[in-house]
Amino acid sequence: MFVTKRFLSKDTLPFACSDQHSYFVDRNQANQSAEVTFILLGFSEYPQLQLPLFLVFLTIYTVTVLGNLGMILIIKSSSRLRTPMYFFLSHLSFVDFCYSTVVTPKLLENLIVEDRTISFTGCLMQFFFVCIFVVTETFLLAVMAYDRFVAICNPLLYTVVMSQRFSFVLVIATYSWGIACSLIYTLLFLTLSFCGTKFINNFVCEHAAIVAVSCSDPYINQEITLASATFNEVSSLMIILTSYVCICITVLKMPSTGGRHRAFSTCASHLTAITIFHGSILFLYCVPNSKSSWLMLKVGSVFYAVVIPMLNPLIYSLRNKDVKAAVRKLIHTNLIHQLMITVK
Repeated sequence: MFVTKRFLSKDTLPFACSDQHSYFVDRNQANQSAEVTFILLGFSEYPQLQLPLFLVFLTIYTVTVLGNLGMILIIKSSSRLRTPMYFFLSHLSFVDFCYSTVVTPKLLENLIVEDRTISFTGCLMQFFFVCIFVVTETFLLAVMAYDRFVAICNPLLYTVVMSQRFSFVLVIATYSWGIACSLIYTLLFLTLSFCGTKFINNFVCEHAAIVAVSCSDPYINQEITLASATFNEVSSLMIILTSYVCICITVLKMPSTGGRHRAFSTCASHLTAITIFHGSILFLYCVPNSKSSWLMLKVGSVFYAVVIPMLNPLIYSLRNKDVKAAVRKLIHTNLIHQLMITVK
């Protein structure tokens, strides 16, 4: 009792009451956020398009799953593709598969059911995993650009520089940074308070759409998230641009036209993937935050979250001779195996 009286004396009582008040306010906000329900509006303003969009997105998701898992299988089963470039490509396919799987099934569900609700925890988890895979892919593409830089500018040292151990470290670093950034964004997400039922004007729990329905002041949250996202985008683009400037200088110094053509052809698929990915990000950055721009934001998000994971395996398989040769060999081997089983 003495200790209690001492700390709750006349001088300290206001501070104790203030701390208790803050505690109960924070706890009340946390309880309100935990009980909130989000409704993903998606494309509900176009009811006549729900079924056609469902069929289109289902087709895209099917191609995405088959394409990315097929790419991983081809790379793992072919001895010709056991190089750092294809090691990175297999992880790019894995990230695209995971990213699409986090977003697209919920999108498909919301197109065929009237109940478009998602719990606070469900929205939080979707946001967390989306952030992981987006940041990881951002830096994985930068790592692949560095790999092309070493292969073209220092071909004699390629196997030494891009060793199996170093390649593994680079991949682990991209995943680790993706998880770290996602944890920061998610913790910032938890500082926001929500109340009642909130309508998210998107098909995915995306940062701008979530912040727009918050009951608290999102200024600090937005500024920190914007600074972090800008750092990720600028730093990854600097690695990519520096690598390709050096590549262009080296290629232009090559005496033979055939050598220049081969060097550029090895970079063509990667450059295409980078242009589409970062072009979509920059487009979403430039969309103004107004009611008239929400449709553009949703269309950009569809391309960014649903279409790009489908395009990457198609880009790398259609323009890559080694991948096409590995596919033919895999099909030929399986056909022979099936014929031998049939004969027996």
